[in-house]
Amino acid sequence: MARLILLILFALVIAVPPVAWAGSSEASKPILPAAEVATFSNRVQQDLAARGVLVAIVARIGRNPARLPEGVRYTHVGFWVYSKITSADGSTGRGYRVYNLYQQADNKTRSNLIQDSPADFFAGAHSLDAGVIIPDARLQKQLLQVIASPTYSSLHNPNYSVLANPNTSQFQNCTEHMLDVLMASLYGTNNVPQIKANVAAHFQPQAIPLNGLQRFLAPAASKALTTEDHGSRVMTATFGAISRFMRANDLASQVYRLTPDRADLL
Repeated sequence: MARLILLILFALVIAVPPVAWAGSSEASKPILPAAEVATFSNRVQQDLAARGVLVAIVARIGRNPARLPEGVRYTHVGFWVYSKITSADGSTGRGYRVYNLYQQADNKTRSNLIQDSPADFFAGAHSLDAGVIIPDARLQKQLLQVIASPTYSSLHNPNYSVLANPNTSQFQNCTEHMLDVLMASLYGTNNVPQIKANVAAHFQPQAIPLNGLQRFLAPAASKALTTEDHGSRVMTATFGAISRFMRANDLASQVYRLTPDRADLL
């Protein structure tokens, strides 16, 4: 009987992650052919450059969308910053560097801030599909100033949770860090309590449908699935929630989706 109970609990635990990976941002693990990834990442770069974008918010699909919570499509976001790029041979040019918060591979409850290339960003994608938010020109300049300053790293909380509550400072995921940087840029502050107050006042996070049993068992599947920073409802920052916030406040000049053969407004 004890073994049967354990088997039932295990089955319930392994069923949790498919509905919980809303903010997953583990460093890229190659899934798709490198040549396809390189071609697509160049397409995204060229699209941004053609629009004269200095900094954009770009999201990727890191997991099968059928296994994600309702209303969640993209699992990782990063700032794409137009920069001077130095190649391995010492030559220089212009292109985009991606500023990410990545979950550590060997410790799922911790994260690092990492810069990588567009190809690195999409290396771990489940499919070649990018969500793109282009901030308005004024906000782009403000973001560039913050990203280039000590504020960017000071807003990093390495205590990682996939479903971090953006209204608190207990945990953080990639999208919450991005939201904190956005608020720092908009309000000209690096004061975390003030940033969190602004988030609570103006940002509507994405609701994640988890029942009580799922919440109880999720940490057994991964400690990064804790919801101890939430009240009765589990809500987290997502690409969709950030895009809604920016459009509602006239902060985005464009929001769209790029695939290898088309671009669509979101």
